[in-house]
Amino acid sequence: MGVNLRDLVTPVKVSLKALSGKTIAVDAYNALYQFLAIIRGEAGEPLMDSQGRITSHLSGLFYRTLNLLSEGVKLIYVFDGVPPSLKAAEIARRRAVKDEATQKYVEALKRGDLAEAKKYAQATSMIKDYMVDDAKRLLRLLGVPYVDAPSEGEATAAYLTQKKMADMVASQDFDSLLFGATCLIRNLTISGRRKLPNKPVYVEVEPELITLNELLTQLGLTREQLIDVAILIGTDFNPDGFEGIGPATALKLVKQYGRLENIPSLQEKLKEVDYNQIREIFLKPALPARITLEWGAVDEQGLIDFLCRERDFSVERVTNALSRYKEAQARSASSLEKWFRA
Repeated sequence: MGVNLRDLVTPVKVSLKALSGKTIAVDAYNALYQFLAIIRGEAGEPLMDSQGRITSHLSGLFYRTLNLLSEGVKLIYVFDGVPPSLKAAEIARRRAVKDEATQKYVEALKRGDLAEAKKYAQATSMIKDYMVDDAKRLLRLLGVPYVDAPSEGEATAAYLTQKKMADMVASQDFDSLLFGATCLIRNLTISGRRKLPNKPVYVEVEPELITLNELLTQLGLTREQLIDVAILIGTDFNPDGFEGIGPATALKLVKQYGRLENIPSLQEKLKEVDYNQIREIFLKPALPARITLEWGAVDEQGLIDFLCRERDFSVERVTNALSRYKEAQARSASSLEKWFRA
């Protein structure tokens, strides 16, 4: 779910070309769930190889990563570790949603309602261990580093920006801002189009940037106060939030009283929420003791062997994608050569 700060942020639209030369820490699970939800057949079935292993995530990860590399973007993928104990309620809620969606998916298939089946199928996605292993193997073949976070992936991704190891965090969620990411980029996609939920309608989307310092200045808050606003709205660690309090009201209350403890009308409710522990999760998250990042060359033959021979991808599509990447690399090298000669 993540915290819903949408009504409080004013993102800046950017082009993919403007991201050339930038290093972006990607919330890996966030990206994989997107691919698992979206890359499906007409009846909502995920892509699979001949052995029944799901490959939707590999398809999305391969083509999007290769395309971004072609644009001159450097990527780091960050994978979640063990979630904080306070996230148990949100994890249980998500599991219940998936179980309900799975039941409705099966019922829609029985009725022959493929459109309805596909809608529910998108909400059934689950990341299994072999999918994570396959994703990491693919990244190694692409020469892209990844980091295993000890806990929340977005916390480690935010840390990379604080240490200037990355310029921004890529995620559809806003949580990385609470973890202190200096900059968040949303809609990091190549297609430029996104299907509206439950509608046969596509809209144009562009990458959008939210800079933490600019957001705090705009709202007149400190980062600690932004976290208090998030707690009032609802986070993964208190998903229900505070009844009757939306983003605008939460902002008003925190600006008026400074912090949660000072809001008179919430004193009884605060006794039911471990808000200090939630603050600590965002302000002092578990982080890797050491992070080593190394980028390598794209292993073309290794990719063909893995994707095409082991996971039944189209040889033609994979080789075409690799050819486009090489052409982009050649153009980039040619441009640099002309620049140095000038």
